[in-house]
Amino acid sequence: MSKTDDNLASAFAGESQARNKYTYWANQAKKEGYNYIAKIFEETAMNEMRHAKDEFILLGGIKSTEENLQAAMEGEDYEVVTMYEDFANDAAAEGRKDAERLFRQIQKVEAHHRDRYKALLEMVKAGTVYKRDTPITWKCSVCGYIVESTEPPKKCPCCSHPKEYFEPANMDII
Repeated sequence: MSKTDDNLASAFAGESQARNKYTYWANQAKKEGYNYIAKIFEETAMNEMRHAKDEFILLGGIKSTEENLQAAMEGEDYEVVTMYEDFANDAAAEGRKDAERLFRQIQKVEAHHRDRYKALLEMVKAGTVYKRDTPITWKCSVCGYIVESTEPPKKCPCCSHPKEYFEPANMDII
């Protein structure tokens, strides 16, 4: 990796963290009655998100959905198997039960994220994101139209949005 790529990666991490902090601080400002300050934090958070996106693009971080799902699955797996396991063990060794509990709980959530990305990746590879062997309930994410079928309609009969706006009504399917 070049020095510029190192700088882009560092900037991406910094801008991403700043966005989250500013979002949290905006919520705190609202709680304290400082709506104008909250608005400034929120606006700046959106600016930071855009900066991070531009840096991520230059790093080649946005690829095809299939590649993005694979990378997401691998990242979540690392968090489950290595990162949060190690963090929880370190916290336990230091007597930080609060941090150990948090890391263990997050580890469970990350496992769900990994499994969901894996299921979606398999569906993309198999061409079954919008096609099932047996009928399921599909819901238009724009107007809420519901249909029972092996695949959603090409166009929503209610709001005319294309099939890409349909999703399984029971998201537990994935």
